Amino acid sequence: MVSPTVNVVRYSALAFGVAYGFYHRRTLQEQHDQQKVEHALHERKRLIAEAKDAWKRQNEAKSSTVITDPADSRFDLEKLLLSFEETS
Repeated sequence: MVSPTVNVVRYSALAFGVAYGFYHRRTLQEQHDQQKVEHALHERKRLIAEAKDAWKRQNEAKSSTVITDPADSRFDLEKLLLSFEETS
């Protein structure tokens, strides 16, 4: 049989390990949650910037004076190719 002192030490170590594991898990979860929030914020900023760029390109295309309809009498292929080259 094991002495009562050894049992007290054994169960005390077990209880300490469980308490430490709980505390450590909680701190790791807090760090993970914080990183998740930061990642979501960064992703949202990236998407907003991407949408702004797309909107700017779309409005620039609308304000362009280049005629892209080949059936139009004012159609100029050279201007159209130059505009495509500038946007690429």
